[in-house]
Amino acid sequence: MASNRDYILRLLEEKRDDIRGFGVRKLSLFGSCARDRNTTSSDLDFLVEFESKSFDAYMDLKMFLEDIFNRKVDLVLTDALKPRLRDRILKECIHAPGL
Repeated sequence: MASNRDYILRLLEEKRDDIRGFGVRKLSLFGSCARDRNTTSSDLDFLVEFESKSFDAYMDLKMFLEDIFNRKVDLVLTDALKPRLRDRILKECIHAPGL
């Protein structure tokens, strides 16, 4: 049986063209789901890097991800990572295939 993490990464790969359409340069999963320790009430944490910054692209991507996963999504910009959390988050990130 595939893990929830594997399902999420597979769905991201299937939707990569749609996701790229938001101007995404790089998308990674982190947090409890990346560690495969999430529960049914866990949100999904993604680290994102855009080709160019746009509030609309950020919000549109967030809503798109919430729609396809039917869960709350926390979307964190790579350059907005707090220094005290940066190393831990980058270490546990799982890069989405094709993004």
